Amino acid sequence: MTAADTENDRRMEQLHIWGPYGLLGVSVVLAAVSAELIDGPVEWQAAGALVGAALALQAWWHGTRSRRADRGRTPSRAGTAYYIVRWAIAFLLTWINPFFAFYAATGYMDADELIPGMWRRLGLFASAVTVAAAQAGGLLFESGVQWAAFAALLVVNFGLQALVAHATEQEEQRSRDRAVTITELERTNTALQQALDENAALHAQLLHQAREAGVADERRRLAAEIHDTIAQGLTGIIAQLQVVTNTPDRTQAREHIDRAMKLARHSLGEARRSVQNLAPVALENDGLPEALKKTVADWAERTDARAEFTVTGPAEHLHAELSATLLRIAQEALSNASRHARASRVGVTLTFLGDEVILDIRDDGEGFDPLAVRERTRSGGFGLDGMRARAERIAGALTVESEPGQGTAVSARVPLVRHDN
Repeated sequence: MTAADTENDRRMEQLHIWGPYGLLGVSVVLAAVSAELIDGPVEWQAAGALVGAALALQAWWHGTRSRRADRGRTPSRAGTAYYIVRWAIAFLLTWINPFFAFYAATGYMDADELIPGMWRRLGLFASAVTVAAAQAGGLLFESGVQWAAFAALLVVNFGLQALVAHATEQEEQRSRDRAVTITELERTNTALQQALDENAALHAQLLHQAREAGVADERRRLAAEIHDTIAQGLTGIIAQLQVVTNTPDRTQAREHIDRAMKLARHSLGEARRSVQNLAPVALENDGLPEALKKTVADWAERTDARAEFTVTGPAEHLHAELSATLLRIAQEALSNASRHARASRVGVTLTFLGDEVILDIRDDGEGFDPLAVRERTRSGGFGLDGMRARAERIAGALTVESEPGQGTAVSARVPLVRHDN
């Protein structure tokens, strides 16, 4: 409730308290001025007694307002009784002198606060009867003109008061509806705030979990990148140096040392590149087909094995993540072919097939039982599970076909996503 509403309520309360006293005083003054309308001492005595009763009634009613404050201005049986007694006093005073109709008009002021429901209309009608009778010249009409005037004045008085009462009731109903709406809005706002607080807590929890999942995933990716770069490079260097230690031919030894140095430089570049953005060096200036071709050629040179690379279908410029994943899978498969399968021949095929890209690596090595493969090799490598995880990370799939003594075929199938430039 605003300060203006509070001030209006205070003024209305003062009007209801002192209004009847004021109207009664006006009525007494006008009645005294028009003393010739009172026939004799009996009427004067009756008028004085009724005025005293009216004052006593007002004093009693206003004296009980502190007890009614807790209930507010709500109609009650006591209020209805007070209204009836006051109307009766006003009616008798108006019978004696029409100027007491000012006091009878008090019934227009507070009928809505004293009389409940539809009985309020009856109270207004009773007050309108008293006021209309006084306006028509006083009670005990002596002619049909006075009766006609009384009827017309009664209709006007009651009609106006009924309209005012109806408007007042509508406003009260709107006030009650607003109060209910405000209560519902407060309840809804409280529930909404609780939901927002819960959502904020849940959001913070999800962010924390997402960060943890991102850290874990990045650790796995970094471990795989290190395995595919530094570990494979060091393995190749060890293999070249082993050949050097076992050969008396200085020319051949120099050739293997040069290969080891070249592989060391390549691995160093891969390590630096991995630290920067974990993207293969081979893809820095070349697309996937060119990078795979060089990778296969370098592998064949290091291992002295036969290796062929083929591209089928119209080549596409693939997304960087897609190219890096397929290149890493190919590097891991070639490393496995030389380290574990001891293959003498390898074929690598990159196929662009509509909305898919397929990478196939086949070797004629010793083969193995795929069902017996463990997640990690003794040397700590990621092997087939690492390649499969890479493919699945970009919504692809990896299949392996192998039998002991029958070689191995690895196939990675991923969706074709073009470069985003």
